[in-house]
Amino acid sequence: MADESTDAVAGEATEGSKKGLGKLKLILIAVAGVLLAAIIGGGVAMFLVGGSDDATDAETAKPNKPAPALYTKIRTLEGSPYFTVVVRSKDGRTHYMQLHVEAKSRDDEVVAALTKHMPKIVNILNQLFSSQSLDELRTAEGKVMLQQEALKTVQNFMQKTIGKPGVEKILFTGFVMQ
Repeated sequence: MADESTDAVAGEATEGSKKGLGKLKLILIAVAGVLLAAIIGGGVAMFLVGGSDDATDAETAKPNKPAPALYTKIRTLEGSPYFTVVVRSKDGRTHYMQLHVEAKSRDDEVVAALTKHMPKIVNILNQLFSSQSLDELRTAEGKVMLQQEALKTVQNFMQKTIGKPGVEKILFTGFVMQ
């Protein structure tokens, strides 16, 4: 009987150690899998983020970014932020157009020149705006044409004044006709 109980205890110990070894193998495999996944993930991240030296050389070889855009409100001497002009029409009635105008540039010198010569710029734009026809301005194409004419007018003035056009775009930030 003593032999049977020792054999039984030894058999239980063997089964317990087999179960313990099975759990240990499972844990080791899981840890190895996690480590392998971490190594692969790290390699992929280094490849995607780090890149090679050629990639950083290509980035430094790119041309410089353009200077930030500077917007100047074209204002009258009284500080009014808009132009109000009478526009001609075929119906014989008086019609008005009101415009808020801004000039886009990328140079502080141009902004200073726009500010300094604002009365002259307002004058030439007033002449341009008041010479327009209501029928032409009712279409989208007419408004775009007016915007392009205003740009050319201001660029020509700036070319004569500071020796470069300077203004990239004329923006109508408000446009009302009555």
